[in-house]
Amino acid sequence: MTRVVRGLLAVALTVGTLTPAMHAAENTFGSGSTVYVMTNDAAKNEVLAYQRLIDGTYILKGRFATGGRGSGGTTDPLQSQGSLTLSQDHSLLFAVNAGSGTLSSFRLVNGIPVLVDLEPAGGAFPVAVAEHNHVVYVLDAGGNGAIVPFRADTSGRLHPISGDTVQLTALNDGASDISVSPDGETLVVVEKQPNQIDTYPIYPDGTLGQVVINKSITPGVFAAVFTPNGALIVTENQPGGIDISTTSSYAINPSGTITAITQSIPSEGDGDCWNAITPNGKFVYEDNAGTSTIAGYSVGPNGALTPIGGTILATYPSGAANLDMAVSGDGQYLYTLNSGLGTVGVYHINSDGSLTQLDDIQGLPKGVGFQGIAAL
Repeated sequence: MTRVVRGLLAVALTVGTLTPAMHAAENTFGSGSTVYVMTNDAAKNEVLAYQRLIDGTYILKGRFATGGRGSGGTTDPLQSQGSLTLSQDHSLLFAVNAGSGTLSSFRLVNGIPVLVDLEPAGGAFPVAVAEHNHVVYVLDAGGNGAIVPFRADTSGRLHPISGDTVQLTALNDGASDISVSPDGETLVVVEKQPNQIDTYPIYPDGTLGQVVINKSITPGVFAAVFTPNGALIVTENQPGGIDISTTSSYAINPSGTITAITQSIPSEGDGDCWNAITPNGKFVYEDNAGTSTIAGYSVGPNGALTPIGGTILATYPSGAANLDMAVSGDGQYLYTLNSGLGTVGVYHINSDGSLTQLDDIQGLPKGVGFQGIAAL
């Protein structure tokens, strides 16, 4: 595949400020998607920012320290989705530091992440973060597990919501994802070990009510994301076989229980853990990391899922370890973090939901624990 990273723009970063050189450099970039990848490095966690140029190539704009430490490791060390997350309005970027137990908040200035805050995550081994209406929820997977809320001000600084840390339902439960419904009324957490989809009512001040535990009918729940219409899309990496991963969609009832809309449609692959939805809610894509493929579904107005094509839309060489994925803010591009290849896959999303592979962003180290991806 063509190498599309053409160089490294050297940048200097001061907390909360941009240097004059960085301001000048911004004028050299064409408009287009910016994709962020987290190194999860155990010594110095960083966010790498790549911007799409007018000619369709991508350039590394810089490496931006989170101020914390990642977990390190090799492939999929966090076992989660959402470790690197954009705010709803795309003005802020949040990164978990699993090794140091902290949360970083960046303000995005012309796509460049400017570190503005670093706060204790309130628990052990933070793996995911979600934001809605300036309230930020951190998911801690270590020990008892916890959900810790913060309020982000307009600059991106984080303020703990006092006394509202919520413990998860089980010890070392493999918490893997956290998501907020579009109406801001429900928070969802996936707990892998007990195979649960937990819902919490969100009060107007951002605090959480009593948990409602929903046992998944299908084993292997991993990630849950909402469509713009409020349907919950859940990936299910079923154990014990080959090509048996599935996807379901659910409606959230006023009581916090969930009702299946579409139950466990095969993804025609294995290791189906991560998913990403287009901003218009029409398509959802999933990484079958075990079989190095990408699956996709069209999403009906009520959240019903229909496989796109076969449903294998793209195939990588064996061992690609395609993990996290993200869709650009304009809905035109899909990005996958390929840990085993040391690349970010770049696809154009066609009008029918099919994918056209463009090129790979090259130059990432292979199998060193990179995890977390987000895109403007």
